[in-house]
This record gives sequence, C-alpha cells and structure tokens, in this order.
Amino acid sequence: MRALLPVYCRLLGYFVIALALFLPFLMLMLGKMTDSNLLFYKECSKLLMMLGALMILFAYTKNENKETEQVRNTATRNAMFLTVLFIFGGMLYRLAKGDIMSVDTSSFLIFLILNVLCLEFGIKKVAVDRLFKRDRR
Repeated sequence: MRALLPVYCRLLGYFVIALALFLPFLMLMLGKMTDSNLLFYKECSKLLMMLGALMILFAYTKNENKETEQVRNTATRNAMFLTVLFIFGGMLYRLAKGDIMSVDTSSFLIFLILNVLCLEFGIKKVAVDRLFKRDRR
C-alpha cells in the first residue's frame, strides 16, 4: 500500500483524532450539546477519528522506502486479524449476556485505530532493528 499524502498529514491526523476526542467535552462545557443532538456529535466524532486515522495511514513517513511500504501492508493484515478477533469477542460477550439490543457500529473505526497502532509499532520496530543491526557490524 503506497502513501498518498504529504509527511505533515501524519501530525495533522493525530491532531484531528485528539480534536475528535475532546470535541464532545468541549461542546458539553459550552452548553451546545443536548439530548437531542447527542447522536450528531457522537457520529461527527467517529467520522473525525476515521478521517484522522486515514490521514495517518496514507501519509508518507520521513524516511519513506520500500521497507516502510511492507510495514504498512503488514500492519493492515495484522489490523484485520485483530479487528476480527475484537468483533468476535464482542459478539461472544453479547451472546453470553443475552443482550439482543446493542449492536457494534464502530467496526471500521476499530479497524483503522488498530491499523494505526500496528503501523506505528511496525515503523518503530524496524527502526530499532536497523539500529541494532548497525551495532553488530
């Protein structure tokens, strides 16, 4: 998977995610959030988080190379696996509780966040591996 966005979009993506996390609290303190528009703010926050995660995933890194592309592909594969496990665990939990009313609607957001975590871990792992390979020579 190739990167599409400039390097600064990674930092901007983290800013958008942080904004999405604190936006509902800010709106509540300003008195803009009520019971009638709570769902609107919830969905807007989820969309902002998705946008931020996609910006992080599709942005170039500082030292972009073929290895980074492989890390990005591996992160996507691992995120798919972890998302399926997470959703399956949630299904088993709701089944054990006998809860027929709640539904998981955040699957794509969960996938994106897990993908960002796997990508960041993979990039840091490659950097550490590269550092220790230099010391062995």
